[in-house]
Amino acid sequence: MSAPKTSRAWVLANPPTDMPDENTFKLVEQNLDELKDGEVLVKTTYLSNDPAQRGWIEKDVIADRMYFPPVEVNAPMSSFGLATVIESKAADFPKGTIVNCLTNWREYAVIDTTLGAPYVTKVEGLSGISETHTLGALGLTGVTAYHGLENVNTTKDDVVVVSGAAGATGSMVVQIAKKLIGCKRVIGIAGTADKCKWVESLGADVCINYKDADFKQQLIKHTEGYVDVYFDNVGGEILDLMFTRVKRFGRISVCGAISEYNSSSPPGFKNWFEVISNRMTIKGLIVLDAGARWPEMVKELTEATVSGKIQVGDANETIVPTAFEDIPKTWLKLFEGANTGKLLTQIV
Repeated sequence: MSAPKTSRAWVLANPPTDMPDENTFKLVEQNLDELKDGEVLVKTTYLSNDPAQRGWIEKDVIADRMYFPPVEVNAPMSSFGLATVIESKAADFPKGTIVNCLTNWREYAVIDTTLGAPYVTKVEGLSGISETHTLGALGLTGVTAYHGLENVNTTKDDVVVVSGAAGATGSMVVQIAKKLIGCKRVIGIAGTADKCKWVESLGADVCINYKDADFKQQLIKHTEGYVDVYFDNVGGEILDLMFTRVKRFGRISVCGAISEYNSSSPPGFKNWFEVISNRMTIKGLIVLDAGARWPEMVKELTEATVSGKIQVGDANETIVPTAFEDIPKTWLKLFEGANTGKLLTQIV
């Protein structure tokens, strides 16, 4: 069978200001370039769904204020994915190699292997662990969690709170904080009783359901004495509340703001003066800053999984078999809060 000359792709059609919908993207057919030295042609099998992608398509986004190139109108939606090499002009990536790379929402893609991690890496050495975890717990989200904790110098003496604790990144924060760093106490925040039970099974000392009527009272109770580190995945009201629960000279690692991504008028903070009066340190987190630590962290997380020190399995990911024509529908599930762990699109 000869290599394809074209590929289906989902491109950005109408950049949103609120919740993306069926008109945000458009399905097109695109030509594939001839391979150059160091490049491979891949067929996409899985796509990573990440809240950060929402920021990449915001209408009127200012490119030089972004850490990652925003998606241009009529360009393929940016996304990491798993793919199989079907043609190669790169000696280290022969035909049949499984790669974790920036496939974007494309059925086939030409990938420059010289870019290196995190933009393209071979999937190997998993010792029976599903390759899909290299898009989540043993890849982008695992490194995000690890780097985010190191970003604010988290130690074994710290009490840590993490929001979105049942999500892809949050669930790894819980395990890294408790089982690798050895933090004194880890408190999770999630959105259902079942999710909280799962977060506690990962090692959290307690997990609080933010939908409970007495959530604020529970949070105050479980953070008596205040906390050293808050790992924020959600922004909004929970971040505002946590300003009152972080101790003097405490640290906040700001990873995401999913509660605000689809709002054109997010709420302001009521407790901002707490940051000033208690001299907190707030540090933004971008995983690409992990630099040389990226492969080191992946190695540590993989070894910890193989040894059984941390749990990485079916519960860490939600895989949705999806026809190529329905890729945007699966991505939008991110904003429904339905997934536990990493949300992945399996192209069928």
